[in-house]
Amino acid sequence: MSFGTNQDPTGIGQPSSGVVRVNGVDIRTDARAQGAYLTQAFFWMFAGLLLTAGVATLVQLNQGLLSFAARNFLLLIIAQFAVVLAIQFGITRLNATAALGMFFLYAASLGITIGLIVSLYTGTSVATAFLSSAAMFGGAALYGYTTKRSLAGIGGYLQMGVFGLIVAMVVNMFIGAGTLGWIISLVGVVLFTVLTAWHVQRIANGSLVIATGSVEKAAVIGALALYLDFINLFLFLLRLTGGRR
Repeated sequence: MSFGTNQDPTGIGQPSSGVVRVNGVDIRTDARAQGAYLTQAFFWMFAGLLLTAGVATLVQLNQGLLSFAARNFLLLIIAQFAVVLAIQFGITRLNATAALGMFFLYAASLGITIGLIVSLYTGTSVATAFLSSAAMFGGAALYGYTTKRSLAGIGGYLQMGVFGLIVAMVVNMFIGAGTLGWIISLVGVVLFTVLTAWHVQRIANGSLVIATGSVEKAAVIGALALYLDFINLFLFLLRLTGGRR
């Protein structure tokens, strides 16, 4: 089970042609500005991951929290999905501090469900999935930042792919087909690897700054996108290759 969506609530794929200035800097050509946008987004993303990992560890060490997560799993999923949508669609109306607070609330709550999920797998499987997802995420992020090829054209297909994946997962919850589950996991790994490169390029080229009208808000929405990419990549890899306890 993966969580959240990666759709673009702004409706802006890439900056329009010509010079686009923020604080007097052309964000389409200034490498220092692009690096700064990525640095802020990755900083908050890693902070969110650390929070999730910390909460997940506490859950695994506390039988009461494990039982709570198991009893309220579906409710937690719905609440987490609602928070993600609130951030994505409300980012232009929220102030940056409120958006960041909601992001950390989401990361903490996700730690509860992640703690339950990883408790079902062996420690070796979890470590392998984490290292593999980190390597794939890092490689995709590096490609997205360094490539001269515009990835804007694939954004719509990626978003349709996410929605299709969610529908397939819901269907599989009812029919319980093992083969379909394996295919979903494989598609999920590929999809979120490509999404990572796409999101990194959008952050670096200033698309999110233009869409939100704020560097701070862009950092939060960018961090959320990267966070979702990594978490989903990890969960799909764990489901695909992990060994159950």
